[in-house]
Amino acid sequence: MFARTAFAFAFLVASAIQADERPNILWVIADDLRPQLGCYGDDVVKSPHIDQFSKQALRFEHAYVQSAVCSPSRNSFLSGLRPNTTGLRGFGVKIRDVVPDIVTLPQHFKNHGYDSRAFGKIYHIYDESMLGDEDDLLSWSQPTRWPEVPVWGPEQNKLRDQLIESARNAGKEFKHPHDWPRAETWDNSNIPDDEMQDGNTTAAVEQYLASRRDQQEPFFLAVGFLRPHLPFNAPKKYWDLYNPNKLSLPAFRKPPLNAPPWSFNKGIVKNYYNMPTIEQADTAFLQKYTQAYLACISYVDACFGRLMTALEKSGHADNTIIVFMGDHGYQMGEYNSWGHKHSNFEISTRTPLMISSPNMQSRGHASVDLVEFLDLYPTFCELADLPRPAQLEGQSFASLLHGKPSSRVAACSEMRRGNRVGRSIRTTEFRYTEWRGPNNQIVARELYDHRNDKSPGQLEVENIIGDPKMADVAKRLSRQLNELVPASEPK
Repeated sequence: MFARTAFAFAFLVASAIQADERPNILWVIADDLRPQLGCYGDDVVKSPHIDQFSKQALRFEHAYVQSAVCSPSRNSFLSGLRPNTTGLRGFGVKIRDVVPDIVTLPQHFKNHGYDSRAFGKIYHIYDESMLGDEDDLLSWSQPTRWPEVPVWGPEQNKLRDQLIESARNAGKEFKHPHDWPRAETWDNSNIPDDEMQDGNTTAAVEQYLASRRDQQEPFFLAVGFLRPHLPFNAPKKYWDLYNPNKLSLPAFRKPPLNAPPWSFNKGIVKNYYNMPTIEQADTAFLQKYTQAYLACISYVDACFGRLMTALEKSGHADNTIIVFMGDHGYQMGEYNSWGHKHSNFEISTRTPLMISSPNMQSRGHASVDLVEFLDLYPTFCELADLPRPAQLEGQSFASLLHGKPSSRVAACSEMRRGNRVGRSIRTTEFRYTEWRGPNNQIVARELYDHRNDKSPGQLEVENIIGDPKMADVAKRLSRQLNELVPASEPK
C-alpha cells in the first residue's frame, strides 16, 4: 500500500515538474506589417524594441505567407492548411465552416494543457469597423479579448458617428462590415497610448501576464495588433518622430513589365472620408500617408516593448518561446499601389518573422532559408515537444534555430482575382506564377529572375516568361508548383 502511494505521489510530482517546464508561447502578430524595420535594414523607421528583440531571436529574411490577404493568410497559418486545400482565399467564411473537425494551432496547445488566450486580432476582423469577425471559439480557453476603445480617437470617432447617422437618414442599409461609413484615413490625436486600440490591447495583456506570476500551467498567448493596417491611427507622439517633408517616396512606381493587368491592385485604398483618388494625391499627401504608416509601426513597436517588459516581470521570460511577425506584406507606393497587398509579388508575400526560443543556438542571427507561414504550426509543435497533427501541410523549421539546415526549397502563395486564381512559387532564384481561369485553363504566366537581387525583398520588375532561353526553367517551376499546390479546387 505504501509503495503504491509513494509511486503515485512521485508520478504526480514528476507530472507537475514536466508541466512546469513546458515552454510558454508569446505570439505577436502585427497587421499589414511589411519588413520595414530597423533590424531589416530600414534606416528611417523607429523600431527600437523590435530591433532589440531581433538580437535575441533568429530573424528570417525570406518568410512568405500563403496568401497576401488578412483572412486567408491567417486561416492558413492557424490551421496548417493551404488556401488551395480549404478554398479560403477571401473573406467572410470561418475555417471551421469548411473544415469542421479542424484542430487549429491554438486549439492544439489548449488540448495539451495550455491556457490558450487571444488578445486583439488573431483570426480576421474588419479593422475599419471591428465588425464581422471570423474568430474560432474552440481555439481559446476564454473568449477573445477585443480592444475596448473605438477605432478612431475622439474627434474622428465623432465624425464617423455623424456619417453613420447621415447614411441611415438617407436610407442606407449596412449589409456588410465594409458598408459602414469610415472617418478619415488616419488619426494623430494627442491621447495616451491606451486610448487607442493597440495600447488598450497591450494593457490587457500586461494584466494577464501579471496574473501568471505564480501560475504553473503553461500559456499560449496570441496578441494581434491592428496597426499598421488602415486606418493609420496612432497617438501624436509617434507621428512626431517623422518629418513628412523629408520622407522619400518609392522610386519604382511602374507595374512590372509584361505582367498581367490583374496581377496587383492599382491606385490607392479608398472608402475613407475625404480620401483623394490616386490622380488627386499630390506629393505632400503621399508623404503624410507614409508618415502615418511609419507612425503606426512605431506605435506597435512601443506596445511590443511593453509586452517584453511585462513578460520579464511575470517571471516566465526564460521559459517562453517568443514570435513576432506580420500577416503579409504591403505596398506603400511600389508599382504605384498604395495601401494594398493582394498580389503574389515579393512586396506582398514577404513579411517579417523573428523567433526566440529557450536554449536556441542561432540567437541574433539572420536566416536566408525559405520558410512558409504554413510551417509555423509544425515548428511550434516541435519547439514545445507536442505531437504533430496529421493534417499539417507545412514542415518544421525548428532546426534553423539551432544552426542546422532546412529542407525547404520553395515557398508558395495564392491569390484570387475575380474568376482567376494565381498560384505562385518562389525559389532562391526565381518566382513563377500561373493564372488559371474558368475550367482551370491557364490564362497567363509570369516568371521573374531573382538571381541578381542585391538585397532581400527586391521588387519584380520584368516578366520574362516570353524569353525562349527561360522555357526549361518555366517548365521545371510549373511542375514543382503543381506538385506543391495542385491546380484543382477543393472538393
